[in-house]
Amino acid sequence: GRRTVVALKVELKPNERIIIGTAVVRNGDQRTSLIIEGHAPILREKDIVSPKTADTPAKLIYLTIQLMYIDGRVAENIGNYQKLMADFQQAVPSSTPMLLEIHNHILNAEFYKALKEAKNLLAYERKLLDHAARNSSLREDPVALAQPA
Repeated sequence: GRRTVVALKVELKPNERIIIGTAVVRNGDQRTSLIIEGHAPILREKDIVSPKTADTPAKLIYLTIQLMYIDGRVAENIGNYQKLMADFQQAVPSSTPMLLEIHNHILNAEFYKALKEAKNLLAYERKLLDHAARNSSLREDPVALAQPA
């Protein structure tokens, strides 16, 4: 049978960056739309976490999954990923269902889906940290959560 070509249409703002494969593509000074055909890791600038911005446990988890997705370097990152996940689960037991969802995607080598789920983890962490800032008598310990391991 004929193979279907996967095409993704992406609208880019002026100067917006996008990762396609392992290359960072930066748009010029006008709005552009790209149609990307084929299979390559693709990540928009707003979905990219850099080592500099990975300043919370959930962002470190996200960054580690991002590296597996973009570079395909799973073996080099899996140990760190497992430690970060275990530490997060210990600090925030209520995150377990979310962590399991992420982990199932990792086991199935569905790294983009794992990243999408990790975005929910980022939002959850942000909610906990905001709550902790307003009210320091939180049952789970977001202060421990915010400390680098």
